[in-house]
Amino acid sequence: MLFVLAGATQPSLAQTSSLFSSKAASSSVPGVSALLPKASNVVVTDQVRAELLVHAPQGIQAGQTFWLGLQIQHQPHWHTYWQNPGDSGLPTRLQWQLPAGLQAGEIAWPLPKKIPIGTLANYGYEGKLLLAVPVTVSADFQFPTQGQLPIQLQAEWLVCRQECIPQEGQFALNLPSAAPQTQQAALFEATRKLSPQGLPQRQQGSTWITGGQTTVSDNGQQLNLRVHGLPAQWRGQQLSAFAVTASVVHNAATQGKGWTQSWQGAVWNAKIPVSEERGDNPQTMRWVIAQGPESAPQAPAFEIATPVQGTWPERQPLAPVEISPALAKALADNARIADKPLASQPTTALSLTLAILGALLGGLLLNLMPCVFPVLAIKVLGFAQTNASPDTAQAQHRAAGLAYTAGVVLSFMLLGGLMLGLRAAGEQLGWGFQLQSPPVVAGLALLFTLLGLNLAGVFEFGQMLPSSLASLQSRHPTVNAGLSGVLAVAVASPCTAPFMGASLGLAIALPVWQALMVFAAMGVGMALPYLAASVWPGIARALPRPGAWMVVFRQAMAFPMFATVIWLLWVLGQQTGIDGASGLLALLLTVAWLAWALGLAGRTRWVMSGLALSVLLWLGSSWLPLALRESPVSAIESNGTNTSASDSVNKLDHNTNPWQAWSASQQQAHLAAGRSVFVDFTAAWCVTCQYNKKTTLAHAPLLADFAARKVVLLRADWTRRDPAITQALTDLGRSGVPVYALYSPNQAVVLFSELPSVAEVQAALQKLPQ
Repeated sequence: MLFVLAGATQPSLAQTSSLFSSKAASSSVPGVSALLPKASNVVVTDQVRAELLVHAPQGIQAGQTFWLGLQIQHQPHWHTYWQNPGDSGLPTRLQWQLPAGLQAGEIAWPLPKKIPIGTLANYGYEGKLLLAVPVTVSADFQFPTQGQLPIQLQAEWLVCRQECIPQEGQFALNLPSAAPQTQQAALFEATRKLSPQGLPQRQQGSTWITGGQTTVSDNGQQLNLRVHGLPAQWRGQQLSAFAVTASVVHNAATQGKGWTQSWQGAVWNAKIPVSEERGDNPQTMRWVIAQGPESAPQAPAFEIATPVQGTWPERQPLAPVEISPALAKALADNARIADKPLASQPTTALSLTLAILGALLGGLLLNLMPCVFPVLAIKVLGFAQTNASPDTAQAQHRAAGLAYTAGVVLSFMLLGGLMLGLRAAGEQLGWGFQLQSPPVVAGLALLFTLLGLNLAGVFEFGQMLPSSLASLQSRHPTVNAGLSGVLAVAVASPCTAPFMGASLGLAIALPVWQALMVFAAMGVGMALPYLAASVWPGIARALPRPGAWMVVFRQAMAFPMFATVIWLLWVLGQQTGIDGASGLLALLLTVAWLAWALGLAGRTRWVMSGLALSVLLWLGSSWLPLALRESPVSAIESNGTNTSASDSVNKLDHNTNPWQAWSASQQQAHLAAGRSVFVDFTAAWCVTCQYNKKTTLAHAPLLADFAARKVVLLRADWTRRDPAITQALTDLGRSGVPVYALYSPNQAVVLFSELPSVAEVQAALQKLPQ
């Protein structure tokens, strides 16, 4: 089969490849229409019409149950899949977002039909289908006194003919009142009759009443199914058997030939071949039994869970899959589409405007970051350092403000363009990616050390450079202002301020010119305070007159620079270990020695600077390159990543530190086990992340709430480049940290703000199902 991607979300190659079989034939199809981007109760594509329906014969009342359902009407020759799709395909997935007090159950799957495709066979539905889901109303539920009851659904389905198309839709219903809803009663009743009834295992002494067993043959190639208690009118009739348990039986075996059946009085027997590609050794097999041929089974149907007797043979390794050239080309095309989803996701003017406004506000807040504020303060200090006339001074300030703004905006656009280009080339990168490189961190630490030493008065650039270069700053203050803007962006790039997260996440999925507009808006926001101060003369007049205070202020600003160096050393230690941090510290000490020596006079200057330069060259050529190599992931991280889900829960209950290392497999294992997961996407170089880690995420009552609700806490450390974490952030629509996400089975992911409060997180925890 050829899978053509459609809809708002497109699977990656790894996700789509599992849907293919080596025996499938390939074909090509024209493009399909995208799903409607706006949530409503109806979604229409070229292949299906899907509608969200409600059936509440007793109304929405406390302690009662009502029904929701997704009706799918297929175009002729198209089909979607049952809970066991067969040899290929995917079952339809429904993810509900319901108000507190409502709990959605499992899909009541209607009776499927077998759909042969060459030498393969699938199970699914054609024509009109209703997937009904029971919704339990809690005993303390109260319908909103004002307003409506919102019902939201995220549905994903795979629709196939000869080709297959993954699609999705966002549905919404607003129930106006708790009164009975019976408009769709006939449709839900017809679906109820199509849904299999449970056939329990019941015995009276050694005599079977209802139920049965499955026995594995001695050679392991056949299952013998024996069922008691089927309707008397079925006796002697041809029945169909559908395995609910996937990846066990040979789905393509034809009724009456590939698999056989017989009646022994009231007992029905079937001999069903085991798949050569069996993927499991189940101890219980679930079956759906119905009357009639597999291609058109008739209701009523019965579902039975039978214990497996006998021993499963050891599974054989699968033979290498042979893919035809046409299928390989289709896979490659799908992968390229999946890597570039922006082409299929048109952005509305409103969403682009909101992204730009969020980027503008986020850039403005970046000025409050502790490593950015000193740069801004030093620039403001320049307002008081002028001997020119008021008109000339104002013109100089205005030119400096424009140059600083240009430096900031261009730097943001260049950095964003570089990230977009590398992502388009296949790199898994996000905002702040440059600080995932130890040499870049070391370079910034060196730069801030020199700036701090200069501000502290240890040296002046004019003493170390030729007079022509030393006078460049005074002769071209606008160039100096522009370079200050570049410096501010380099330091600010690791952090994601409030309002920036969603804008950055949208930017990486936009066409390039729109994405660059978002990055430019971020730059304008960051440059706005200095630009406003340079344009508004009252700022300069409000500053004290030049005097001794300026020397004290300049020296005081050296300490935030040195504090930034300490932070960068800590970041480097997280990336390379203690050797990298100590090696860089030795290099910075030698640089300080050299800067001090160059400020001396006479022969002493040349002797001391020569010694310092020799040590600096030795450190830079021998020790530092080895120290700056990324160290392997520590054993603690590895153990945390590979720990089983049950072990993680035990650690959550007994350890003083409840946080575990994140991995995609750990997260999925916990969700599959029915546990909620809170993920902290963080990095050592993100100041905002470290602040949140020491405040909200260390709040004892909040940690107690997590423990009481059995929420697993996982920490995804993005200090070093990690494609898995980058992909997880991309899936959430984010490209930088911090990001905080609460995952819960069968619920939509909850994303928190970049500076989450304890109340914000606790409010989300209260909505989790008990």
